[in-house]
Amino acid sequence: MTGPMIHFEDVVVRYPGQKTPALDGASFDVPRGAITAVAGPNGSGKSTLVRALLRRQPLERGRIAIDGNDLSHLTQRELAQRIAVAPQREEAAFPMKVGEYVELGRFPRLGLWESPSAEDEQAVKRAMLRAGVNEFIDRRTDELSGGEWQRVRIARALAQQGNALVLDEPTTFLDMSHEMSLFELLDSLANDGLAVLIVSHQLNLLARFASTIVLLDKGRVAAVGTPTDVMSGPLLESIYAWPLVVTRDPAAGAPALIPLRRRTVS
Repeated sequence: MTGPMIHFEDVVVRYPGQKTPALDGASFDVPRGAITAVAGPNGSGKSTLVRALLRRQPLERGRIAIDGNDLSHLTQRELAQRIAVAPQREEAAFPMKVGEYVELGRFPRLGLWESPSAEDEQAVKRAMLRAGVNEFIDRRTDELSGGEWQRVRIARALAQQGNALVLDEPTTFLDMSHEMSLFELLDSLANDGLAVLIVSHQLNLLARFASTIVLLDKGRVAAVGTPTDVMSGPLLESIYAWPLVVTRDPAAGAPALIPLRRRTVS
């Protein structure tokens, strides 16, 4: 399949009763085989973008396409077969074994009242192995650490066997080692051909792993390009309204943002 996996074209989203759109003309592509990141300050429209992609918020204007197909023309099952989403906040309705939770990812590919087949079971095993959670298969979901839970959620998403993985703030509450481990996994999945879209405020992590960063500001795309293109000191300082400098990560060679202290002179 040629062309971008996900295409946002002039997307406008406005919440009821609000004069200002939460998203105002956002346009960019999410290709296969790469990590595309969406960043920006709180209230810039990052999570609204995910809600629009999941059709939880209608578009006032514009278009979202999945593999060239208009999002509005896809059924919910067809959408779930193409894109797997790990939302920012999610808890299992009740504790269950990890293997059973990951198996829920097969639901979009099962018919009504259809029991999982041997093929479904193999897909679940492959997903758990790929996400590095096969050793947790008999543990309960409420017994997992934050980092383990995130990997289990990704395993469930991989079990859907879609061509895109979308994650909203995947490193929330994770320590440094779990953050790096998670991004290494996502980088590996992208290298295997998956389209990975990450919504995050962790600019330094995004600069090390993303091929493209889309920077939002008040619902608009302020910049889109490589991390080097987007991580400009004056631009970021203006958007985040905080003094900072952008330097170069000596280990990875990627740009790195350093916030400065704001001193008040009496």
